[in-house]
Amino acid sequence: MTEEDSQVLIQLLKALADESRIRILGILADHEASVDDLSAYLGIKPPTVSHHLGRLRDLGLVTMRAEGNVHFYKFEPESLRRLNRLLQPERLAALATAEGDAWEQKVLNDFLIEERLKEIPASRKKRLVILKWLADQFEWGVRYPESQVNEIIKRHHPDFATIRREFIGNRLMERENAVYWRIRSEMQSESSE
Repeated sequence: MTEEDSQVLIQLLKALADESRIRILGILADHEASVDDLSAYLGIKPPTVSHHLGRLRDLGLVTMRAEGNVHFYKFEPESLRRLNRLLQPERLAALATAEGDAWEQKVLNDFLIEERLKEIPASRKKRLVILKWLADQFEWGVRYPESQVNEIIKRHHPDFATIRREFIGNRLMERENAVYWRIRSEMQSESSE
């Protein structure tokens, strides 16, 4: 989802979060109406109705046509089709991924000074971000003796034993006979899709 789509979606959802605007759209979905008609239907003052209509019109949810001095408003169904396209699961997932990537980058910025880890995060979610970053220091398909794993981890943090255990516990690496290697866990492969 592009930044522009994201902003459009936010503005549409904000506009639809108002009960009066929803009621106006409900009336206009059935038939055209003027500001005075809507005011009478809803029991809202005409300036307030005009304000809501202006907002809905700016977002393309309603259209207006003039007949003499009276303006008639009509619901624009294409706007909801556009909203439906923006709300498709894959588009929402793309938005979440972008925000998740930004959050992960913030965690890395908070806990790393260059490539040195200030501390191991207490929060499990933040710790997993750091552990994934540390695991990325190891190449796929390479088997590392424990001494080499310790050396690589020590470049980033002195407590190599804890980090090794965390790698195994979080299924980022596998170990057999003091030899370690990267593995793909179900959680990792789902997050990379």
